Amino acid sequence: MTTIRREVLTLPAAPQGPDNPLPPLRPLDEAHRIDDRDRAGLPRDMARQVDYEPLRSLLPVMVRDGYGRAREPRELDALVIENDRLRATVLPALGGRIASLRHKPADRELLYVNPVLQPANFALNGAWFSGGIEWNIGATGHTTLSCSPVHAARVPAPDGGEMLRLWEWERLRDLPFQVDLWLPEGSDFLYVGVRVRNPHERPVPTYWWSNIAVPEDRRVLAPADEAYHFGYERRLRRVPVPEYDGTDRTYPLNSTYAADYFYDVPDGRRRWIAALDEHGHGLAQTSTDVLRGRKLFVWGTGPGGRRWQEWLTEPGTGGYCEIQAGLARTQLEHVRLDAESEVSWLEAYGPLEATPDGDWHTVLRGAEERLESALPRAGVDAAYEAWRAHADTEPGERLATGSGWGALEALRAGWKLPGTPFGEETLGEEQEPWLHLLRTGTLPESGRHEPPGSTLVARPWRDMLETTAATPLAEYHLGVAQWHGDDRAQAVRSWERGLKNAADRWPLLRCLAAADQADGHPERAADQYAEAFDDLCEHQPDPERASDADAPDRGVRWTAVAAALGREAIGALLAVGRTADARAVWERLDPATRARGRFRLAEGELLAAEGRHEEARAVFDEGFEVADLREGDESIGALWARLGDEPLPARHDFRMRPDAR
Repeated sequence: MTTIRREVLTLPAAPQGPDNPLPPLRPLDEAHRIDDRDRAGLPRDMARQVDYEPLRSLLPVMVRDGYGRAREPRELDALVIENDRLRATVLPALGGRIASLRHKPADRELLYVNPVLQPANFALNGAWFSGGIEWNIGATGHTTLSCSPVHAARVPAPDGGEMLRLWEWERLRDLPFQVDLWLPEGSDFLYVGVRVRNPHERPVPTYWWSNIAVPEDRRVLAPADEAYHFGYERRLRRVPVPEYDGTDRTYPLNSTYAADYFYDVPDGRRRWIAALDEHGHGLAQTSTDVLRGRKLFVWGTGPGGRRWQEWLTEPGTGGYCEIQAGLARTQLEHVRLDAESEVSWLEAYGPLEATPDGDWHTVLRGAEERLESALPRAGVDAAYEAWRAHADTEPGERLATGSGWGALEALRAGWKLPGTPFGEETLGEEQEPWLHLLRTGTLPESGRHEPPGSTLVARPWRDMLETTAATPLAEYHLGVAQWHGDDRAQAVRSWERGLKNAADRWPLLRCLAAADQADGHPERAADQYAEAFDDLCEHQPDPERASDADAPDRGVRWTAVAAALGREAIGALLAVGRTADARAVWERLDPATRARGRFRLAEGELLAAEGRHEEARAVFDEGFEVADLREGDESIGALWARLGDEPLPARHDFRMRPDAR
């Protein structure tokens, strides 16, 4: 009998810390962009989807960069779904990630299980961690929900047993989605039904990739003779499979640099991918045909790829690669989801035994025959049809609670979404001012100096902000919404109006500084940043004098504000050669902030700008770790190169591409 139960996992985990309180106004620093030279030869549907509304802003989501690297044992709530053949462990507070999938008869783990929980800067909004099976929705990249809670509940399964439903509201595209997991009695495969809905009266771009981490000492099989290769040099090339550039790339350890291989599975062919060890044991993933794409991601054997592997887990724990499945051929595309429509499919995950080595077509034929024997393609289609009859079933016992953003949107629009209820009981502190705006037409002012909080930027919320009283806080939020809507001149006017009566000027000044940067006015941006940081320091509360019960939380919030604004201000001031002003900002940051790796790097850059190269080099000698280093970020190596000709130390080598040619 299939069971669902609660469990607690204890892992060494780094603290997640507070979100960055500054709205992300700058364009996305996204590595997954195609060089214009590679667009001409793309298939017509692929080219259309590559150009279809790529994400240009993270708003309304905030950046998560407050985590560190000091890990301590932490208890994680888990939900375990199990039959007599498989056991799947799900982490509802971390995006619904499947942390483990164990085949019980063989006592064999089918996934790469990370022994630690270490956030790193890979999600669209920052914090992400490696391992297991993750559900990526929203836009090109790892989902903003990587380290966020989702709703979870028991639901009747198609076979009369129990099903675990996960659901949430994806805020980048404003789309609700659900993931239903169940194990038919005696099944060696975990079934996963997925549905993404568009309740809007307009088409919306959507995106989905299921990412599966497996040990990298495998051969990866997918039914294709060609693939699109994409590396961090941002070139997209069509290459043969399995051998490319004289090397069989279906063995992840044969690649030197990190790369994606998007397999071009022919129309009509069964959709599947597998990773098998040298003995022929491993994991297979298959699906109904809607989930058309299949991909292999490799870190490569170069020093940068190995360093990233160590960074995400612990040295000596073994590396991993990712096999993936998505709605399009590549992750560079977004798919049109028509107004008031939905897209759904079924996936299945389970063990596969087949011969991994030998002639490519012989190996594929053998693996496909074994998969068909273990789980017929017609059986997957039938399971999908059976599941669709249960997709609208209302959840039973609630097992975990996600965010209140879906409840707020459902209240605003009056949407009824059978099967995925977003109840008012899930509304929380973050939604409170927006609920007040919705119900009364006014945005409440904070009674004391506080960071302004998250902004909602969708058109209906912007319309409400345009008709509410023009307080400094309302003008701030309206400007952010206008900026997101690419109405930049109006955004600047809103922020300038808000300044006239603002008690706290720094949020508005910072927005104006970011606007000046975007418009190519670095000197004016530096002035605005310096003034914003001065104003922040004047209003920042003294934690030693605070007496209210909320003082510790306020202290954390204000420290996060000072760190975020100080970091931007130092960068803007250094960009125009104002080293003395940058130094003044640096010295007003609290010691704990200055000790963080990101700010040690900033200190090195500041010292180098001041001509104090030996002291800048000493920062490297003393050692630092930039916890939120972005994938593809080469700033550490660039600073090192300014200080001398020695090779970059291995601990700082995160380069993910060959030298530019």
